[in-house]
Amino acid sequence: MSNWYLENGRDSDVVISTRIRLARNIAEIPFKIRETQQDKNKLLEKIKYITPSIGYGLKFLYMKDIDDITKMSLVEKHIISPDIGISKDESSAILINEEENICIMINEEDHIRIQIFTSGLELKQTMNLAIEIDENLDKLLHYAHSEEYGYLTACPTNIGTGLRASVMVSLPALKITGNLSKVLHIVNNFGMTIRGIYGEESESKGNIYQISNNQTLGITEKEIIANLENITKKVIEQERLARKFLAKNSIELEDRVYRAYGILANAKKMSSDECVNLLADIKLGTDLGIIQELNDSKVKKLELYTKPANLQKYIGEILNRHNRDIKRSEIIKQIIKG
Repeated sequence: MSNWYLENGRDSDVVISTRIRLARNIAEIPFKIRETQQDKNKLLEKIKYITPSIGYGLKFLYMKDIDDITKMSLVEKHIISPDIGISKDESSAILINEEENICIMINEEDHIRIQIFTSGLELKQTMNLAIEIDENLDKLLHYAHSEEYGYLTACPTNIGTGLRASVMVSLPALKITGNLSKVLHIVNNFGMTIRGIYGEESESKGNIYQISNNQTLGITEKEIIANLENITKKVIEQERLARKFLAKNSIELEDRVYRAYGILANAKKMSSDECVNLLADIKLGTDLGIIQELNDSKVKKLELYTKPANLQKYIGEILNRHNRDIKRSEIIKQIIKG
């Protein structure tokens, strides 16, 4: 079985992935802003001790024991945050399973951040797994919780449910037709936040955006999931309508996506940023059945193994930027040929 990020899920033509994140803190340990090194070590030892009881094939890993390339490869897959990926704090750790669809970050902004990932639009199913793991951990650790406010978190914006549900969406047709800003404005007006691919304060790359809830207090988990599902379905509908509009001018669209494919398939050297932008058009062309030379599986591999850290993991070498750009073109050709 392949990892979730190489699979297709429901509505994968528009929705790349679903993530559920729960922010939790342990009642007996001060919040991170007031934690001592002794407190951090106590938390790590406590979680390390209970790891076998959690199940799900989770392994405890100190971040200090993970090499930099592997850490950045996890950031590129959106499995860990950039903050914990570059942190030099030796008290950081993760619990992760082999499929990498479950990753619990320890001593990031909160004591614990439970994350569950799925390909495509699967909010309810992903939430159910998160709740299952969350309830198991609460029995073992005892969370900081208030009858009035709900789960207590390091940042006030997470107090209440502590839930951040998000979907990663690909919106190339809305961008091409000039309707993207209207849709993003509507999303914000419906109580959702839309950000770049690495979350808060990050930029969009390759017409990929992250839509998530911006309210955690005074609302239930069920309501958050239902609201996000509804707004995501509206975004999917608008993107597909934009694609139908583009398809009416088929020669223009075919020319655009095949120009992108031609550069991608024949270039001798390619930067990461150029590759991301070309792949946005190529995914659109593949989803619409215009580009016959590729399929969904190959596009997924192209998107993953052309990223800087995952490229180096894929070939098993550490390369400078210039050599990565050359090797990237070689890998692209290998994947296209199958």
